[in-house]
Amino acid sequence: MVKPWRRSGYDIRMRSVELFAGAGGLALGCELAGFNSVKTVEWDRWACDTMRENKSREYPLVADWDVVESDVRKVDWSSVKEIDLVAGGPPCQPFSMGGRARAADDKRDMFPAAIEVIRDLKPRAFILENVRGLTRSAFSNYFTYIQLRLAHPLLAAASGETWADHYGRLQAEHTSGHSEQLEYQVIPTLVNAADYGVPQQRHRVFLVGFRSDQEAEWSFPAATHSHDALLHDQWVTGAYWDRHKVPVSKRPTLSEPEQRRVAKLRNLTPQDLGTRPWRTVRDALTDLPEPTVNGSRNHLNHFLQTGARSYPGHTGSPLDLPAKALKAGAHGVPGGENMLRRVDGSVRYFTIRESARLQTFPDGYELHGAWGEAMRQLGNAVPVKLAQIVAGSVAQHLAMAEFRARMLEHSTVNIA
Repeated sequence: MVKPWRRSGYDIRMRSVELFAGAGGLALGCELAGFNSVKTVEWDRWACDTMRENKSREYPLVADWDVVESDVRKVDWSSVKEIDLVAGGPPCQPFSMGGRARAADDKRDMFPAAIEVIRDLKPRAFILENVRGLTRSAFSNYFTYIQLRLAHPLLAAASGETWADHYGRLQAEHTSGHSEQLEYQVIPTLVNAADYGVPQQRHRVFLVGFRSDQEAEWSFPAATHSHDALLHDQWVTGAYWDRHKVPVSKRPTLSEPEQRRVAKLRNLTPQDLGTRPWRTVRDALTDLPEPTVNGSRNHLNHFLQTGARSYPGHTGSPLDLPAKALKAGAHGVPGGENMLRRVDGSVRYFTIRESARLQTFPDGYELHGAWGEAMRQLGNAVPVKLAQIVAGSVAQHLAMAEFRARMLEHSTVNIA
């Protein structure tokens, strides 16, 4: 049985480890939530250069990061102790709608590697993130298998054992009810980042786990924003257009389904809806100047990439909705997700800084590399704001679990 964890002293910041860090979206969110990354691991040189350059510029959130350019399976974890959180987004290609969807048969499936790190470090909690393709019916057994492996990280696959056979052993262990090994309570949740104030419709799966000795009583944070609230703000009160000083002639035309939806909202107040409006592309970019090929002296990574064009199925992200999910590509992105579509139908590519805004990266955080390389990093990233919300909730519950454990220990000592 894992004994209740104790931190030495009363440290304010909790200690975290970041796996598959990419450009640092999830790690930045964890930092903003109060975690201190003691090791940040990423194998891609360009992404590591982004983190290292921001560290060398003494950007506050990354100033203390130990950036390790390596495959997580080759990292020596023996010196890493007393970890509160392991966080990471294993490569999504094995489960992506646009990939080959080979799951466990794809060599890029890094869930087993992440689970090995969790087994070795025994963190109080973990946050893993991936694409919603992981929840497809074709992957249902493997998705459940991942959750069981996370719940029982010490029950590793035997040499030569298939994942299906290992799945059977894990099911038997999980239902036995008498394990005394390291265990985690795992909560899977599919979310849309737009529902949490991110100006982008980005659907992602989160797997959050708490070690069984942590009385966390946790549930995934409730959504704070909605499409209905945006429609109400735009077409019932008109406050959205007033804020942005958009004349009637420059506003988009509603489709018939949208008109019917708005009609149902006319008798409601913003308070009745209980959520804030989705944040749109216009909301996110409103104070940025129109980009030029020469860039902006006052804004990092804000220069025009020419050559954008629209054609059927490749239409870009509307200005007055959250953006489509940014993709890890450049010119050949299938749906034109990396383009802005204005109300008049004209398009242009998002700049790196605009894309960083859509992923809620801080304006002071610089992306390394040319436009296509930086867009790849951003397309693979976790929105910083969403990461902060999830990690902040986890941190709060870990702090309360530790407080309850200390109070129980104190009362036991006093009774003795």
